[in-house]
Amino acid sequence: MPAPAIVTIALTATDPITAIYQQHHGWLLRWLRGKLQCADQAADLAHDTFVRLLTNTHQPALREPRAYLTTVAQRLVIDHYRRLSLEQAWLDTLAHVPELTAMSPEERLDILQTLHRIDTMLDGLPAPVRSAFLLSHLEGLSHAEIAARLAISERTVHRYLVQAIARCILLIA
Repeated sequence: MPAPAIVTIALTATDPITAIYQQHHGWLLRWLRGKLQCADQAADLAHDTFVRLLTNTHQPALREPRAYLTTVAQRLVIDHYRRLSLEQAWLDTLAHVPELTAMSPEERLDILQTLHRIDTMLDGLPAPVRSAFLLSHLEGLSHAEIAARLAISERTVHRYLVQAIARCILLIA
């Protein structure tokens, strides 16, 4: 099997992103260390912040680069803590699984990755749509029960569930 292609981006000293990196990377790294209390994780998220800047197809003219970098980095920190919380909940659940039905490390990883994808999907939904989806799929409520619980029409429940399923399909594709 051939090795995957590695994409490189050549940046020059006159490139605006290179200048932003040179001027603000150290500051961003220190800011992230203060938030995360972990130098390695801070370095990873600083890297991811600049990758987002590089891969942004709608490169904004950055008059305030630190404000932009802070916004991107803060979102990555939130995602990091959400992922940790989800992983801890999964580990807590696994702790209650009897040894005879325990899963292999591969199965655990597959389920954890699936949970991350579901979390990403749910995070992108408006709150009422997310609520309807969870009531339907986790609690097994009917459209009528969901409508009563959320004080909306059954037609709206149906529309919300279609919207949630459409988002699932888009993320899978």
